Amino acid sequence: MQRILVAGDTILHTPASKLVLEAKGYQVISCTRLHSAVALLLEDPPDLLITERGFDGGHHDRDLIEAAKACLQKANIPIIIALTAEELTGIAWDNLPVDDFMLKPIPPEVLLARIELAQSRLVRVFDNNPLSRLPGNTSILRAIQKTIDSKDAYGVCYIDIDNFKPYNDRYGFARGDEVLLMVARLTVNVVEEIARNGSFVGHVGGDDFVFIVREEHIEPVCQRLIANFERVRNMFLSPEDIKEGCFIGEDRQGNRTSFDLLSLSVAVVTTAGGIYGHYGEISAVASQIKHYVKSLPGSNYVVDRRSH
Repeated sequence: MQRILVAGDTILHTPASKLVLEAKGYQVISCTRLHSAVALLLEDPPDLLITERGFDGGHHDRDLIEAAKACLQKANIPIIIALTAEELTGIAWDNLPVDDFMLKPIPPEVLLARIELAQSRLVRVFDNNPLSRLPGNTSILRAIQKTIDSKDAYGVCYIDIDNFKPYNDRYGFARGDEVLLMVARLTVNVVEEIARNGSFVGHVGGDDFVFIVREEHIEPVCQRLIANFERVRNMFLSPEDIKEGCFIGEDRQGNRTSFDLLSLSVAVVTTAGGIYGHYGEISAVASQIKHYVKSLPGSNYVVDRRSH
């Protein structure tokens, strides 16, 4: 159950406000004094804070907000401040680190909507991969499950950059990040060009990406993605390595080994036929396909159609 701390005596101005929130499954904790609100933040921090301008008869809203921002138990608690239209004038938002505001009086339906918006925004912002800015694991799993539940025919496509770890060891992490951003941009661009409607692109982490497209777009997207990758790959390799067609690095056991140049492996699981009920089943099948496609030389994609 999500817990909301309401600090102030005019936010829940009607019994209906608290009733609406509780009906949606929220636990509402009301405080009208600063010391009580700060104590709760320190001892048992809530999932969201709503405070009001001039809390506790003064300018203690800033003190409460700073206490919430300093909370280590639950980092990044969404904070909403309630105020009047007159109080909006002259606010220095850079010095008041809140996530949203509401104008008083606050109708119950507006209160609920802004709370749900704040929570959705938190998931989006902190789920995104910090390098590529693409949706991360939580969003990816939701997108896969949504695809399964839709009963339509899609391809869930897992991208892996072959020999990326030894590349990082040889060229450095900064160049490795450039390669990751290149693959992220190529994937987004190709999916947008060929299969924008109903599609998804996410970044699992490291050199692992996921994109979801309708089944009829799987082949053209994979083919274009690999072709575009092959065209730009050499921009990230030294002339010496390009000439040799390989580079020397250390394997996971620390042995010096010859590695092929960067390539892409794409493992595709199709959802037609309705044999999958959970995203974990698709991930397990994709792992098997990825093991096989990575054993092939160069860039490749393999489509699993066992659901047909």
